[in-house]
Amino acid sequence: MLDFLGSLERTHHCGELRAAQAGQNVVLMGWVNRRRDHGNLIFLDLRDRSGITQIVLDKELTPEGHAKGEQVRPEYVVAAVGKVRLRDADAINPKMPTGEIEIEATELLVLNDTRLAPFSPSEEAIQNEEVRLKYRYVDLRRPEMQRNFWLRHQITLAIRESLSTQGFLEIETPILTKSTPEGARDFLVPSRVHPGEFYALPQSPQIFKQILMISGFDRYFQIARCFRDEDLRADRQLEFTQIDLEMSFPRQETVFAVVEQFLSAGFAAAGVTLATPFPRITYDESMRQFGSDKPDLRLPGLTDVRPAFTDAALATLQIDPALPVVALRIPKVGELSRKEREDNHPLFDQKKGAKFIDDFKRLAKGFPESAVKVRELVGAAEGDFVIIVAGDPAHPVKASDTKFAGRLSEREINVYSAAGNFRSELAKKYADRHGAFGVTEKTVRDADPKSGVIDGSAAFNPIWIVDFPMFEYDLATTSWVPAHHPFTAPHEADMANLLTDPASVRANCYDLAMNGLELGSGSIRIHRKDVQQQIFQSLGISDEEAHKRFGFFLDALEYGTPPHGGIALGLDRIVMLLTGAPSLREVIAFPKTAKAIDLMADAPTTVTEQQLKELHIRVALKS
Repeated sequence: MLDFLGSLERTHHCGELRAAQAGQNVVLMGWVNRRRDHGNLIFLDLRDRSGITQIVLDKELTPEGHAKGEQVRPEYVVAAVGKVRLRDADAINPKMPTGEIEIEATELLVLNDTRLAPFSPSEEAIQNEEVRLKYRYVDLRRPEMQRNFWLRHQITLAIRESLSTQGFLEIETPILTKSTPEGARDFLVPSRVHPGEFYALPQSPQIFKQILMISGFDRYFQIARCFRDEDLRADRQLEFTQIDLEMSFPRQETVFAVVEQFLSAGFAAAGVTLATPFPRITYDESMRQFGSDKPDLRLPGLTDVRPAFTDAALATLQIDPALPVVALRIPKVGELSRKEREDNHPLFDQKKGAKFIDDFKRLAKGFPESAVKVRELVGAAEGDFVIIVAGDPAHPVKASDTKFAGRLSEREINVYSAAGNFRSELAKKYADRHGAFGVTEKTVRDADPKSGVIDGSAAFNPIWIVDFPMFEYDLATTSWVPAHHPFTAPHEADMANLLTDPASVRANCYDLAMNGLELGSGSIRIHRKDVQQQIFQSLGISDEEAHKRFGFFLDALEYGTPPHGGIALGLDRIVMLLTGAPSLREVIAFPKTAKAIDLMADAPTTVTEQQLKELHIRVALKS
């Protein structure tokens, strides 16, 4: 028989009590984490989100409570009434914050029982993620998950307070809006009252936050829900949360200072100090130095080792002398067997027209001076793993290669990015095994932020990437497309090249990267209609099409629009980094699987014919 609470009220949470409360009468409520039956004594570890306290049911003191204790099982919901007492010296548990005390129970109420779950929240690791997501309400009880969301709350609160003190107003923007191109497919919502017409869920609040600047709000922010219908991966979900902000009359430095202040506050909430100002690098230099526009600074960058080879050596090694020859170094990997080296080959993306050389024994035999020089140039120590990546002369030159005047060519970018991707994959493979990263996110995850003892600053390395190309060349359409959204302002000095040399035009935009992840992206916006029309013209968008797609926004630009700019950072990714989680699914309460399914709610699913009829929709499935 289950009990009712009646007028009983909880006095403390399960993780609160300490030796100072010895002698107090208390009421605790929570889930039974573990039960140990020692005959006349039954011990229950009672758990809630704050922690665990040991409950002692003595048959002589509370025979009725002891009898109930014989019946309860893990995950039963119970209330324990009793007195705090100090444990015997030999029974103190130093691993528990409440380990010095226990509750001598006088009464036990069984508030609810439970079915046998497929796993226990007390388990440290559950291998089958699909089972975890199916029974998410059980999974979220696990201390690790509780900690993740406690930390997420603290980070969000600190960021919100920081932006508020910097003069930003929190304003909500619509969830049902108009479909506009922002880089991914929209989620469409049919309108019942306007047959054949659709709303779109926002990929971001982009246009609305710009309109807020036109409206004179000066500084806006929002912890915004965003929706993108795109393929999922560890750091991407269909619906996600971003820290979205916009401000009037800014320069890049203004945006950077605001972000660095609120991000430092958010990381401080997790006990991590970020050194400011963050370093900055141009897109071109980032590609040359790291082979990525979201570099991980915890590892050595790429090194130009072209001077280590003669032209004859390059010809023998079948390396294109017109393309970069770079080396990457993964520290402390140690001696690898031939099989281990061969197992690395699938990690290299050979489709990019690049090739790699990692057999330094063979290189040293055929070109000893080159091998020695390469290791000198990269500063390799004993046990460091060195790879050479270079251009493959067999890779054909594409017509678009001639259209990157004034910037890195597509073929150069291919070599650098192939090296950068390989660098990241090898780092993931060897970092934990050999400590190549030094202090990692796991250092922070394994610490307790509530105690303020984290020193994980070396684990997090932010960097601003600036001067991105304004356009990208689309081989499929043989046309230039915006590398960012079409409201990004170009550098004023490059405006004259919009139509004549689009490859040389730099965007007045910026990304913030950390540990190989893009945390955020932003730009100074176009605030004049004539400039916006020039951008549309350079993209081949007619006035008619522009008005159809962005009419209300273009109209707004004619009503005294101030210069403005902003940025959006992924809150989920920030929390993922600070918790050391392997994917966003660990820091989003109810995520989708890689196949875009909510296993707990069983979504998506079919709807009734009546619902479709009301929306004037007929479903036609492919046979």
